[in-house]
Amino acid sequence: MEPQPLVSIVTVVYNAREALSRTIASVRAQKAHYARIEYIVVDGSSKDGTRDLISRNEDVVDRWISEPDKGIYDAMNKGLKMASGDFVWFLNAGDFIYSDKFLAEVFPTGRTQEETRAGSEDGWADVYYGQTQLVDAEWKPAGMRRLRAPRKLTPKSFRWGMLVCHQSILVRRRIAAEYDLRYRCSADYNWVLQALEAARGIVYTHRIMACYLKGGKSRQMLLLSWKERFRIMCIHFGVPSTLWFHALILLRAFWPAGRDYTA
Repeated sequence: MEPQPLVSIVTVVYNAREALSRTIASVRAQKAHYARIEYIVVDGSSKDGTRDLISRNEDVVDRWISEPDKGIYDAMNKGLKMASGDFVWFLNAGDFIYSDKFLAEVFPTGRTQEETRAGSEDGWADVYYGQTQLVDAEWKPAGMRRLRAPRKLTPKSFRWGMLVCHQSILVRRRIAAEYDLRYRCSADYNWVLQALEAARGIVYTHRIMACYLKGGKSRQMLLLSWKERFRIMCIHFGVPSTLWFHALILLRAFWPAGRDYTA
């Protein structure tokens, strides 16, 4: 009988006390149904009472630091280095888990090796992923993320863009690379793609995994993100393929919403 894996949930935060309180509450609820959680919070030396909030919730937060960083991806790297779990799950301040029983359902007790779908020695896959729901400022549902996760996911699926939201993927820690700090906006795209390339087993959970606050980057940041993703795609897929899929991505804007894109 295979033991349930330890999941390291990592939250990075900076001056977002109210948003963090929602994420902590979500992890607390998850721990009530799945004990094998290590919760790590990386604070960028907030000045709004965030550190006090963390210290008051040390019954849920297993490890935390509060110090200046070089940005969100630098903070995520700190959290990754602090993690000791079999899997890592990044939920930023304001993100929360869709179902309180999600991990208990994905990693049930009493499962035998023969019942697994993985290609690893412990019977678990290297990547588990799902869908993502948006919420508004009052934490109410605001529709699904425009790009839907496909039922079958491979690295080539990411030629269509970031089909799996960063908050809706569990990655085996041993294949989780550090975030590349050369990218200011798209290091998460590169990180997930690297994980998919290294994974020996990728499982679709058939569930909504996470919710995150609806919002948008400034036009300047969107342009930078587009440029960075283009560079990343050229590295992983080559220039001709990247140009071809960018042309298709432009056409995709006219296709029905919610379509699945598979490799």
